[in-house]
Amino acid sequence: MNNKEQGKNLNQSGSGATAMRLRGIVRKEFLQIMRDPSSIAIAFLMPVLLLLLFGYGVSLDAEHVPVAVVVEHSSVHTASLTAKFSTSRYFEPVFITSLQEAKQALINHKVDGIIYLKSDFSRILKTGYEPAPIQVILNGVDSNTARLVSGYVQGIWATWIEELAREQGSRASMPVNLQHRIWFNSQVRSQNFLVPGLVAVIMTLIGALLTAMIVSREWERGTMEALMSTPVAIREILLGKIIPYFVLGMGGMLLTVALTVWLFDVPLRGSFWILVSTSALFLLTALGMGLFISTIARNQFIAGQAAIIVTFLPAFLLSGFIFDIESMPALVQAITHIIAARYFIMILQTVFLAGNVWSVIIPNAFALLVLAIIFLGLSRFKSYKRLD
Repeated sequence: MNNKEQGKNLNQSGSGATAMRLRGIVRKEFLQIMRDPSSIAIAFLMPVLLLLLFGYGVSLDAEHVPVAVVVEHSSVHTASLTAKFSTSRYFEPVFITSLQEAKQALINHKVDGIIYLKSDFSRILKTGYEPAPIQVILNGVDSNTARLVSGYVQGIWATWIEELAREQGSRASMPVNLQHRIWFNSQVRSQNFLVPGLVAVIMTLIGALLTAMIVSREWERGTMEALMSTPVAIREILLGKIIPYFVLGMGGMLLTVALTVWLFDVPLRGSFWILVSTSALFLLTALGMGLFISTIARNQFIAGQAAIIVTFLPAFLLSGFIFDIESMPALVQAITHIIAARYFIMILQTVFLAGNVWSVIIPNAFALLVLAIIFLGLSRFKSYKRLD
């Protein structure tokens, strides 16, 4: 046998030994996952709990808002206008006889707003020389609810004016005729906005938090030292850690997407395979962050706290999941560019609600790829096969 054939056989035997060692590590990790109830709970139970919480318990819509309706002089016009508020799902009107009593109810937080129709409302409306006044007083402590209620009142007022004009056979006396058209989320349901973004938060928990804590736990228990004493290479150890939790994370993602579509009736207008491929990119980024944290903090408690502060909280607060990035200060907007969840949530909301918009998907997917390479590369760079 010549030297070339000997080298070929050595390469084949080396690659076969590498594959065998890698299979052994992956099998060990899967057995450890099966024996650890916390890993299964984080991967499959926590997504269900978070979806139920955000899908049913958290809403950015203002519905059934208690408002005080004060009518100084009843008439046909005031009755038809107040009926609009009574039949609207956005309001629960409380009819009060005096403005002073309504203000006291607002101060006592019994109502969130006041709709005040003065005694000359019908007279001014009939003359048509000037607009009939409606005073709206809102509790501005919750500015978001106040803005929503103000918009709802204006919408009811505009609809009532148009219906009144049609009954009188004339045109509505408004200087501008607004025609609203809402794209992508025509029902204006906050669940359609929140629930897809929750996929990124859940995958951050599975990828970064779970990986950081599990690897740190091995350092604490001494099993990592035992693994270091074997012929296994450091790249094989990292791959053996990544592969099982990648499978676990993708399983959690599929469960979350299934509940999102079937339980909460959120439309999936884009390609399912684009969703899967971009989710895999984001999960690799999260796994890289978890491994990098575990290489720095080998204590389970410290690694868990670091993962929450560095990965989970930014994914929750600074990714556009709840708060609009464009409304944040310029410095905070700049910081969001290093948060992987920002790009993934933009992809999720686009694929679910708008479809395959490549001008959004491709740049954000490329950013996820870059971040995945950076964090996995840092994990490899900081991992040494030694016990110091």
